[in-house]
Amino acid sequence: MPSGQQARAQASAITPGKPGSPSADPEPSPMDRVLALFGGHRLSPAQRRIAQYMTDHLTEAAFLSITDLAERVGVSQPSVTRFASSLGFSGFPALREALQPIALSAVAGSPDTREEIRRNELQVAIDAEIDNLASLRRVLADPNQVLAIGRELARSVPLTILGLRISVSLAEYFAYAARRIHPDVRLVTRGGSVAYDALLQSREAGGTWLLAFAMPRHANETLAALRAARRTGLSVALITDLTMGPLVEAADVTLTAGTGSRLVFDSYAAPVVMSAAVLQAMADAEPERTQTRLEGYEQVAEQHDFFLEE
Repeated sequence: MPSGQQARAQASAITPGKPGSPSADPEPSPMDRVLALFGGHRLSPAQRRIAQYMTDHLTEAAFLSITDLAERVGVSQPSVTRFASSLGFSGFPALREALQPIALSAVAGSPDTREEIRRNELQVAIDAEIDNLASLRRVLADPNQVLAIGRELARSVPLTILGLRISVSLAEYFAYAARRIHPDVRLVTRGGSVAYDALLQSREAGGTWLLAFAMPRHANETLAALRAARRTGLSVALITDLTMGPLVEAADVTLTAGTGSRLVFDSYAAPVVMSAAVLQAMADAEPERTQTRLEGYEQVAEQHDFFLEE
């Protein structure tokens, strides 16, 4: 991990050469320099709160003690230390040394620097999601894998969808939509023996596939459920942000879509689009069934007045 001198070097490494030199670039703003320090690291929600506070209150936070910073953010001092370590620093003092020259340059600049940093941090988060979507677009240039897994999921009756902890919302979205085009969709949102029981019942009823969602922070109980599914005889398709690791190894097919990690909690633009693509593949795999079920649902929705008139 970098020492105090190395931390200062890391901060200055993103400062361009002197004006007039052949390699000189436009001088980055304080916001750009802060984001360069905080970006590119997988941070927990608590650590992102620290990063957000230090970004929003840069000129003050860069000179606080670890005790004062922890108190203002509402976290423990060890959490601040772990945050600094996760960025590659030897400790909080080294991180503070790296931030202080940036804070001083912000003081010398526009009085609206803090508001600019906060505003542009949200824009940077959106830019990161745009990058995730662009990456997914490149992946889907060859749709064969998504089409193949869509066919398999469409043929699995029942079809089980699993999402635990933070991944529950994605699983619920997929299951809600899948029920419009599939005759038997079973949703599992609890781990442990409850999940294992549901997986067993699904396999005994004739199901052949489990579709699981695993988003950061990746849960041990998700890994246990994937392994349990394989033991029951179910094949496993996984939608996740990972390209390797035990979760990927526990799946038969992995569809990877990046998550946005610039804010306190992850955002899921690319996983949602990937989910919609798999749903489309399922619908296309059984066109007659899809049309019949969609028309039947529309009739029921109209009969019972499910939706507002538009």
